[in-house]
Amino acid sequence: MTSGPTAEPGVRLTVGVGPLSVPCEVVWSERTERRTGWGYGTLPGHQASGEEAFYVEHDERDRVWFTVFAYSRPARLPMRLAGPFAVVGQHAYARLCGRALRRLCTVNA
Repeated sequence: MTSGPTAEPGVRLTVGVGPLSVPCEVVWSERTERRTGWGYGTLPGHQASGEEAFYVEHDERDRVWFTVFAYSRPARLPMRLAGPFAVVGQHAYARLCGRALRRLCTVNA
């Protein structure tokens, strides 16, 4: 769920599934001929405090790259108690984003 049609600073969004949904806000976005990206920061009520950024870049060799940058620290007790399992969950989320992008970019001949 988002408060706007595109990733622009100030747009609020909810990330997650069901009871694991958490509030975030887009803090920056970039659109150029070869690169598109945006980043969001967590809002009060999120299990973590931090930011996550997503870039899709088309390079000069006609390859497409998807990059995720993230940093966070526990903001609420459940994430503190989860310890390293929370980090595993964050890494799994980044991989799921990459797989979704790959499916979207695959052209069936």
